[in-house]
Amino acid sequence: MQIRSASPDGGGALAVQTAASALAGFVVTAIWGLSGGGTFWPVWVWVGLGLPLAIHASVRLALASPAPTPVAVRIHAAVSVVLGFTLIVIWSLSGGGNLWFLWPILGLTTALAGHVLFRRLILGDEREELVARVDELTRTRRGALDVQAAELRRIERDLHDGAQARLVALTMQLGRAEVQLEDRPEVAELVRRAKQEANEAIAELRDLARGIAPPVLADRGLVAAVDALAKRSPVPVEVHADVPDRLPGTVETAAYFVVAEALANVGKHAPGAHAHVTLVREPVRLVAVVSDDGPGGADPGGGGLTGLRHRVEAIDGVLKVTSPPGGGTTIRAELPCAS
Repeated sequence: MQIRSASPDGGGALAVQTAASALAGFVVTAIWGLSGGGTFWPVWVWVGLGLPLAIHASVRLALASPAPTPVAVRIHAAVSVVLGFTLIVIWSLSGGGNLWFLWPILGLTTALAGHVLFRRLILGDEREELVARVDELTRTRRGALDVQAAELRRIERDLHDGAQARLVALTMQLGRAEVQLEDRPEVAELVRRAKQEANEAIAELRDLARGIAPPVLADRGLVAAVDALAKRSPVPVEVHADVPDRLPGTVETAAYFVVAEALANVGKHAPGAHAHVTLVREPVRLVAVVSDDGPGGADPGGGGLTGLRHRVEAIDGVLKVTSPPGGGTTIRAELPCAS
């Protein structure tokens, strides 16, 4: 695999230090050899060059790397330190003398530095490929969610403008037929029942379309849709919204259904409570909070809240439910949306 070139994150500085240290070490070793050998004094130069290099490499991997220090490197470093101290202890207990322990410590340091450099400069390419792959999958998932949201809104429009309109026209025609059949009460009764069934079908169709994608959400945005929810709610609802601009469709839809489900739960489980809805657009996220002063005790693992959590997590959001017994319920959704 091709080694990465120097980069502004410090990998280039580490590579330069490695090359300079190796060059200096080989130069002093060559001088020692050409001067007749004897006591191998270049070991002090190698130790002086190797220890800072190992520290630099370890710091770069632990702090500058976008991922935590790999377990293999941490184990390698720990073993090297333990062995190094063990050698020093053995040397001191054996009476001191020649600093023979510097040779194995130099070997341990060099091996650790090589391990770190290998992971940093070579295996780092694989990490970058994984990061790029994750970014690509994130983009494609967002694209798929946007397409899904657009398709759901198209289905809602088709239901509203197609099937629902036809049923309304049918009820009007049945109403005219009922008037013209006043002299035939039995037939008129059948027409009246058919008209009633058509009206019920229209109501169910409207509920279905609203559950898919409320028209007001697509036409006027999240704040208007939440205001409409508050007006239809069986409990008093106060809305505070600071969302100056339109948001991505997936974010608006997720926030809308969080508010809708939360208010439905208040009406079902705390009919005498008051609810409060807050929508705040922050630089990189939308925060939607629905709270009430009901009896609390909501189950975060219940079916409705679990469905909301899955909807929120599908767009990398976070849903938090706080509902102590007797202390009301607060549902907070944090939905990412770039500026």
